[in-house]
Amino acid sequence: MLTKRQYKSAQLKAGAMIKKSGILITKDEISKIIVHDWGLENFNEEGLMISTLFATDRISARVLVLFPNQTEPEHWHPVLPDNPGKEEIIRAIWGDLRFYLPGDNNMKEGFVPASNQQYYTLRNEITMKPGDQLILTPGTKHWFQAGTQGAVFYSYATCVSDGTDLFENPVIKRILKK
Repeated sequence: MLTKRQYKSAQLKAGAMIKKSGILITKDEISKIIVHDWGLENFNEEGLMISTLFATDRISARVLVLFPNQTEPEHWHPVLPDNPGKEEIIRAIWGDLRFYLPGDNNMKEGFVPASNQQYYTLRNEITMKPGDQLILTPGTKHWFQAGTQGAVFYSYATCVSDGTDLFENPVIKRILKK
């Protein structure tokens, strides 16, 4: 679990990266950035920062930040009886971003985090540069990782339901607010 000091430091660093990417972000918005470590105790390897621009029951827009070589664990947004699942559009803004989806193993640039190798099953690597975009249909397993610069990218999504996300790693704890 991150200390309050580590959490605040990650918010400030993520805010600086968002500004560097050319996106206007206020001090208030920086203070509301959600820092995820999923209870894994290895934040520098597996972590993610999220600045929510807006979120309704039907749509959201967020700016996501990964520090250099940081990974968001493998997960998916399931279709549920009362929810058609989250369709997500990822658009790279700054830095270098590697996205992993179902398909053939073509991993060249990325790496599987050493501490939780068994929970990364996908090796189909898509390298995204600023302006590149992906559309993920509901239920598509995926994970992503920044290169040596880190990465800033948009996530536009339908059916905002982060609490229903499923992770390959069963010990992950999804903390939605801090």
